[in-house]
Amino acid sequence: MDELVERVDAEDRVLGVVSRRDAVREGWLHRIGVVVCRDGQGRYLVHRRAEHLSRFPGHHELAVGGAVGVGESYEGAAARELSEEMGVRATVCLRFTFLNRSGLSPHWLAVCDALLPEAVAPDPREVAWHGWLTEPELRQALGQKTFTPDSREVFDRYLASRAAPATVRNRCP
Repeated sequence: MDELVERVDAEDRVLGVVSRRDAVREGWLHRIGVVVCRDGQGRYLVHRRAEHLSRFPGHHELAVGGAVGVGESYEGAAARELSEEMGVRATVCLRFTFLNRSGLSPHWLAVCDALLPEAVAPDPREVAWHGWLTEPELRQALGQKTFTPDSREVFDRYLASRAAPATVRNRCP
């Protein structure tokens, strides 16, 4: 059975419940929650998606995440996906949302933040490779490797959100 998501409007208000497959096929707005993970040294967790996945197989990705379920918060979805895909639980902090038009279909994308231990246990059905990259290494990889369509925009917006004054960047450190 396909997962159910909330179809939303251009203001991120719920219109109803639909299958994710229908949302993607019809180009209906829905919600995705992701988390950018860093370690105590400030390195970023990057992974390569498994080859058999239906969405962007074999692509590298900066953020871990997926569809927000019915009644679920962005942060809840990001934390759930982090646990499922990387085998680690962590507190996630919402950084920002934006209307993302890259990828398979348009969607509201919430980008969260999490500080992780270096040791993660990725699910091999989801993740083919993972590693910790410094900011310069990540910038280089974004130019050399095949990443998901929104990875560069997520990274640029993430860096801008971290540089914003504390009143603008919510409660995230």
